[in-house]
Amino acid sequence: MTEGFSQRTPQQALAALLERVQPQRLLLVGTRFPALDAFAQAHPQVVIEVAAPGVLPDPLAAQRFDLAVLVDCLEHLPKRTGLELLAGIRNLNASRLAVLADLSACGWQDTEFFSLAMSASEKFGREEQVLSLFTYDLHDYKQVPDWLNARFWANPENFGKYWW
Repeated sequence: MTEGFSQRTPQQALAALLERVQPQRLLLVGTRFPALDAFAQAHPQVVIEVAAPGVLPDPLAAQRFDLAVLVDCLEHLPKRTGLELLAGIRNLNASRLAVLADLSACGWQDTEFFSLAMSASEKFGREEQVLSLFTYDLHDYKQVPDWLNARFWANPENFGKYWW
């Protein structure tokens, strides 16, 4: 992410994310937003579960979602509860995660999102408020290292010949 602000609005960025991911099951933690309503209207088959900021209720905590979106959520939680919520959703409930947060209002630093393997996607400014969009995708959060292939195995010439 560059230091400058995005030319898009937060709604446009979230709408683009929803269209790119095309989730069939979506978890929203926090406040509904217009881009989600438009996506739900265009895709009526999508299941959208909504939870209030805080610990996920047991029925939702036991489910798996294609995408989890947190909007206007971390600003209402203590930092420890927010970290536990994000880590829990990332590890147990969703392969993809998007968080739209006002870092100054919630008292977080971007490094705390980075520690959860999240990427800073965009930053939005309006008057005094600055919103940041952080994303996580299990399928591409880490590049496959060059050394992770058969060429660097011990005795690659024996691969497939013997069963130890």
